[in-house]
Amino acid sequence: MSQISIILPTYNVEKYIARALESCINQTFKDIEIIVVDDCGSDKSVDIAKEYASKDDRIKIIHNEENLGTFASRNIGVLNAKSDFIMFLDPDDYLELNACEECVKILNKNGKIDLIWFDFLYRSNNTVVKNKILQDNIFSINEYCRYVISHDGLCYWTLCSKIIKKEIYTKAMTLLEYIKTKLTMAEDALMYFFIIQHCKNIQTSSLNIYYYYQNSTGSMLTNNKERIQNYIKQETQIIKIMNNYLKNNKLDTLLCIFLTILIQNIKFGQNERKIQLYKKNYLTYLVYFKLPLKINRKRIILLKKYLKFIFNKKFYQ
Repeated sequence: MSQISIILPTYNVEKYIARALESCINQTFKDIEIIVVDDCGSDKSVDIAKEYASKDDRIKIIHNEENLGTFASRNIGVLNAKSDFIMFLDPDDYLELNACEECVKILNKNGKIDLIWFDFLYRSNNTVVKNKILQDNIFSINEYCRYVISHDGLCYWTLCSKIIKKEIYTKAMTLLEYIKTKLTMAEDALMYFFIIQHCKNIQTSSLNIYYYYQNSTGSMLTNNKERIQNYIKQETQIIKIMNNYLKNNKLDTLLCIFLTILIQNIKFGQNERKIQLYKKNYLTYLVYFKLPLKINRKRIILLKKYLKFIFNKKFYQ
């Protein structure tokens, strides 16, 4: 059985998928599984993947019967994964060739790690920027939430640049089985919140192993009014799901704060141009709210320290 399954949800990425697959195939650590989930695109992405699969038996291709979106495609990939740990790779991104090797080194050093969060490299055209956000640390879930808070809400909720214990991911999936709507926006944040709840030990690493490629036609950069309208509806749905879960479950105060920051990321993690289009064209779709945090007396000092940040009115009005 392979030690790591790399899952690529694939939809109309013929320009990039060869680069992504090359970065997987040529990993210095060879005991991996590569799962391509075909989400019924209209280009030659899957044909390219099939060509690679014919030459490397570590590549498995799964075909969706209809277009389901990234959220469902990732979940299908996880259910078909044979490894104990999973890694997601968007096919327009790619990995450093030692990515899996570095993952295994950390896991071998500490067998109790549930999730590893690596730093990443941001690439746009010919420019590469190396992030220097993380340090090498191991956190309990409360320590991790405290770490996020103490770093001014640092919370990269994307599932990429992380390796996750499959058992943890599948537990998170069971909490979201009731969702039938195709999610295309902020689904990473939704899943990440439910994953975090099941983690006991989280490792952060200063190593940059993941190349995040920002192409000019990517969905996050598309300022088409109809798309933005759909994004806002999707974000609103995600926020409602998270908020309802918070109201119906007794969660640790720090985890509540983590969720608050996560939602702030969803609402305000957009470029300035898109924010202006949000305000100008679809203000009526925005939902503003305040999360009801249940204050634990033992945490009152911590909460006072960050109260101004958490309840800053600009985030909720």
